[in-house]
Amino acid sequence: MSFLHSKGFKYFKNLVIGLGAAAVLLGALFKIMHWEGAGLMLTIGMLVEAAIFAFLGIIGPEPDYYWEKLYPGLDRYDGDVQPIATGGASASAGGVALNGPVVEEKLSGMLGELQIMSKSMSSLKALQDADFSGASDQIQAMGNFYGKLNEAMGHLAETTEDAQRYKENMRSLNNNLGSLNSVYGNMLAAMNPNRPV
Repeated sequence: MSFLHSKGFKYFKNLVIGLGAAAVLLGALFKIMHWEGAGLMLTIGMLVEAAIFAFLGIIGPEPDYYWEKLYPGLDRYDGDVQPIATGGASASAGGVALNGPVVEEKLSGMLGELQIMSKSMSSLKALQDADFSGASDQIQAMGNFYGKLNEAMGHLAETTEDAQRYKENMRSLNNNLGSLNSVYGNMLAAMNPNRPV
């Protein structure tokens, strides 16, 4: 009986079930498409599935959780369900020694993790309920805004260069006007020698 609970047997069982289902699906596909050999493939697939279901019925269900180790009697219909001893006492269940406080501590830790997961799921639910229908329009509008902003920054840089050139030209013009004013003053002085400079 331990062979039926081994990992190798579980893998083999899943492999046979998967291959049987694949054979049935291929037979159905051949039948739907009216391909040659469809009847034979469908018959083989159905026979394999029937054998698998008969086999699964014979070996019976496998308990995945062994709660009867923590609560002896849980695996029997009319069993007296009692939790294993708590406190300082330890009980042995199936050859494994279980300590009440250790089990209680582990279960409380698991409960805390489940509460955290529940809060996370609530957050995900809120995110799922959020309306993102206008998000693409908003993203496109933001893209347009950033495009215009980059364009404006480019124009601003050009304007700054133009302003710098204007300042240099004004400085040059101011120097030229100063020189011209000096020359004009000298010309006036030369034309009117009696005029005070």
